Amino acid sequence: MLPPALHIDLDGAWNSQALPFATLDATRWGPALRFSAPSPLIEKFDSEFRSRLAPFLLYGSGDFHHLTAIWLRRITEPCMVVSFDNHPDWAVTPPKWCCGGWVNRALDLAPVQRISVWGCGNSECWWPQQIFGNRRAERQGRLEVHPWADERSVKDHGRRGAIVRDNWRTRFEQFVDGIRGTPVYVTIDLDCLENSEAITNWESGRFHAADLVWALNILRAACPIIAGDICGAFSTPSYARWQQRFASEMDHPKMVPPSHDEVERTNFAALERLWPALAQ
Repeated sequence: MLPPALHIDLDGAWNSQALPFATLDATRWGPALRFSAPSPLIEKFDSEFRSRLAPFLLYGSGDFHHLTAIWLRRITEPCMVVSFDNHPDWAVTPPKWCCGGWVNRALDLAPVQRISVWGCGNSECWWPQQIFGNRRAERQGRLEVHPWADERSVKDHGRRGAIVRDNWRTRFEQFVDGIRGTPVYVTIDLDCLENSEAITNWESGRFHAADLVWALNILRAACPIIAGDICGAFSTPSYARWQQRFASEMDHPKMVPPSHDEVERTNFAALERLWPALAQ
């Protein structure tokens, strides 16, 4: 019988000795998979690890978020994917397997009926950057994104799915009422949290950990959470290919590397609040 939770160590983002569940060492894969990877490599990784996974997974930096589309391959029943992320990860531009486009790989899977992304705080959901997103899936209703609109124009508040601090909980409750009883897979990228609550390799979002705990409790009360994952903790980048490094460094925000102690202290505090709400 598989354990209910597992840490997959790709990049040393988490101190495995401090975790309450087992660790699977995948660090030899990390540099090749980070940010993007060719399809044959993805398939090889999937072949090696799929039978060893648990329902709830903790793994490394948000640079590996495309692996959620691999974790989802285990799900055979029709399900809904709920993502909490500062980015929509809906890019239709190459490469095919990239942390910024994993939502499209998940939509390729027959059991995934719909994906809902909450807490997008960057510019990818707005004109003109949204032209690189999967607007077709959004129009079809298979994908919905919920970007923060607090500091945008009144017109932008009317964008499909837009949320503000004053109404997002009401919108989320309405969303959950509409999917009541549906099996749900939940994925959390820590970059959806404010920078005081999570240290990541990307821009920070606007959620508090308390917001996500509330949302997970609302969701669990209405739907079975059948599996899920958490990623997004900061790790020092290491790459296997120069093209991968070049594209990644162009896409990432420029930031001063944080101290190891600060990263561990801040991200473990977030994990201690989120994990029990996710993997009950």
